[in-house]
Amino acid sequence: MTPLTSRTPQTPRSPRTPVSLRPLYARLDGATVEEFPFRVKDGTLLGLTRVTTGSSPGQGHRPAVLLLHGHTASSDMFLLPETRNLVEVLLDEGYEPWLLDWRGSCRLPYNETGRRYTYDDVAVYDIPEAVAQVRQRIGDRPLFVVAHCIGALSLSMSMAAGLVPGLAGVVAHGVFLTPKLAGRTSLRMTLAAELLKSRVDHIPVDFRKVGFWSRYTPLFALASRKASCPDPTCQILHNSAWGTGASLFVHDHLSATTHNRLAELLGPAPLWILPHLRRIELARSMVRWHHGDGRYRALPENALDQAGRIDCPVLLLSGSENGLWLDSQKLCHEVLAARQPRLDVAYAEVPGYGHLDMFIGRGAALDVFGHILDFLGGRR
Repeated sequence: MTPLTSRTPQTPRSPRTPVSLRPLYARLDGATVEEFPFRVKDGTLLGLTRVTTGSSPGQGHRPAVLLLHGHTASSDMFLLPETRNLVEVLLDEGYEPWLLDWRGSCRLPYNETGRRYTYDDVAVYDIPEAVAQVRQRIGDRPLFVVAHCIGALSLSMSMAAGLVPGLAGVVAHGVFLTPKLAGRTSLRMTLAAELLKSRVDHIPVDFRKVGFWSRYTPLFALASRKASCPDPTCQILHNSAWGTGASLFVHDHLSATTHNRLAELLGPAPLWILPHLRRIELARSMVRWHHGDGRYRALPENALDQAGRIDCPVLLLSGSENGLWLDSQKLCHEVLAARQPRLDVAYAEVPGYGHLDMFIGRGAALDVFGHILDFLGGRR
């Protein structure tokens, strides 16, 4: 697959952090792609990408849409070259897509090397500073956000903290303020954190890279139990979700090309993030990890308790067969309707879809993206 040609303004690099973004892979005929790598206040390098169609009339008046991927995914999930992807759809409908590769992106090395982080860092640094970067370049045009999985969960904390005010609207997919995992997933997450923390610090997805005689082989073997697909990467993602027993997508929704490059779309999952994720799941809310650290004082202890600070319309989106977060979005809609009835929050469920296939599924443009466009169109 050929890397996407892009125009990248020069950004100073710190000699202490030799980090670079892996090139994007996409097919965007006639589009201009500009990359604006930037460092947030704690020194972490992130990726920010703008996609435009310079020949279109009214280009400078298009509402902007910032896309946030999930943990271990990347902006590539919105730019699949083998399908009609979300970025293409947004361009055709008159929007200007922006894509953030936050520190959990597999285009960056932080899940395997470098300083460890929690979702507090994403909420207090990555998302607010990316929003500021976009606003600096779009002026007073409307700015929407479409966020997937942990990107949406972290965004909920940023919003509850009042760090991203004035958004035109938010589409949160999979999970938002009330995360809910299956009991077996929660149990396996706890066991993995305790049993594996002294042996490994991340779980890879590409068996070809680790090899048969590696310390990760038992994890791949466990993921292969009762699997219907012979591909080890598919097994550890679809059949096991990095060993948690959950499922990241409905298998039949992926094209053969997408299926064969799952290891490009999703990277290693760091085990050191599990304690924060476990605390979040037990609370059934997005909660802060750091206490007594002044860098995170802007974040509420519990985002759900500060949901009244959300100042824009929100669409809670989910597939009916979400094998990871279950009915978290339905629960969130019910809780917010009871606790914050003045908020403009809607819920939409797509029949037959799982989690990640809502964006990378071969039929997503027909079955899923219309919900996003209807929400954005009613508020642009």
